[in-house]
Amino acid sequence: MGPPLDFVPSDDTLPASADVVVIGAGIVGIGTALALAESGVDVLVLEKGVVAGEQSSRNWGWIRVMGRDLREVPLMLEAQRLWDHLAPRLDVDIGYRRSGILYVSATEAEVANREAWVAAARPFGVSSRQIGADAVLALMPGLARRPMGALHTPTDARAEPQKAAPALARLARSLGARIVTGCAVRGFDRMGGRIAGVVTERGVVRAGAVVVAGGAWSRLLLKGVGVTLPQLKVRNSVARTRPVAGGPDGAAALAGFAYRRRLDGGFTVADGDRNVHTLVPDSFRFLRAFVPAFRAEGESVQIGFGRRFLDELREIRPVPLDRPGVFERTRVLDPEPDIGAANRAVAAMARAFPGLGPLAVEQIWAGLIDVTPDAMPAIGTVEAVPGLVVATGFSGHGFGIGPGAGRLAADLVTGAPPVVDPAPFRLSRFLDGTPVTLAPPV
Repeated sequence: MGPPLDFVPSDDTLPASADVVVIGAGIVGIGTALALAESGVDVLVLEKGVVAGEQSSRNWGWIRVMGRDLREVPLMLEAQRLWDHLAPRLDVDIGYRRSGILYVSATEAEVANREAWVAAARPFGVSSRQIGADAVLALMPGLARRPMGALHTPTDARAEPQKAAPALARLARSLGARIVTGCAVRGFDRMGGRIAGVVTERGVVRAGAVVVAGGAWSRLLLKGVGVTLPQLKVRNSVARTRPVAGGPDGAAALAGFAYRRRLDGGFTVADGDRNVHTLVPDSFRFLRAFVPAFRAEGESVQIGFGRRFLDELREIRPVPLDRPGVFERTRVLDPEPDIGAANRAVAAMARAFPGLGPLAVEQIWAGLIDVTPDAMPAIGTVEAVPGLVVATGFSGHGFGIGPGAGRLAADLVTGAPPVVDPAPFRLSRFLDGTPVTLAPPV
């Protein structure tokens, strides 16, 4: 079962039309709807499950520019500006704090990689810098082992995922956005080749534009309209501890675990090197595209086997739009967590901070992260289907960048000058022979 999240009730009725339909009520879909509503656009969000029911509530809660692919940095800086602007307008405290994030270095190779990233990112004006062991210990009280140093970004932030997207949804609704949950989109309605609306389990909704922000479901949605999105899924398991006194604030990644201090005084703890990709038919369909990524990730992604292969073999078969399909059978993706991996991460943190005493685990959950071959999102128009925009494939970076990605998607829908250059995120890079380019390790 996923973490408890703030529930957002559905609008009572499904409208017959809207200017724009957004598919998916995760952080990116809600961010898109919020940006559109602020521009006066009549926008409808459709969600088969609940607001933020999947990865948008199951992530670590980091809002970071540090260590990102340089192509993402301008959009992430815009996202942080939006978080600063939006958080005070929300009806609850979402735990948004610019408390800084650290990548603690244990090897000379890590120091060198991070120094290279700082040098490359410096033209963007980021606050990231390399700091020495004494500075690390001052920022991480109780750390038992003296580190070599760390990459520190004092302006990076954190927030509570279970509160953030729901609060943004309520803000979007107050500005006129409509949000209908428990209503699956089965496919698209087209006239003359362009988007005319969507077909839902409760009927057709007319719209001049549709934004696909379906996270792990986007590949299947787009396949139904003949658009190929090379996307796979990896599973990461996360633990939530009980509140404890003392210890570090903010968030950091160390060997064997990463943490974020929660608003309730506990920690969210996970291991970024324990990600599992369960083999499915698309694993072979997109094997060539993903080979560079699997080589680069090394041991941080493990290959798993299970019934998911047969499940997805059934899911990829087309179903007539007048019949229920996979989007109604699976309202919320709720994968089984790796209990052992999560407990090992918590144990590693307890050893690193012995003064915290035993870290009692209150809950462990897992989420499925939608990944692309270059670990960069696809945000852009679909040239083959006028009126269709995608905003998906965030590869574990989606929570923090969500408001910025939503702003960019909204600009592409309305034709407004884009908040950043959208070219690096275009979907066509996966289809036109552009070489896959991966960011260096940080």
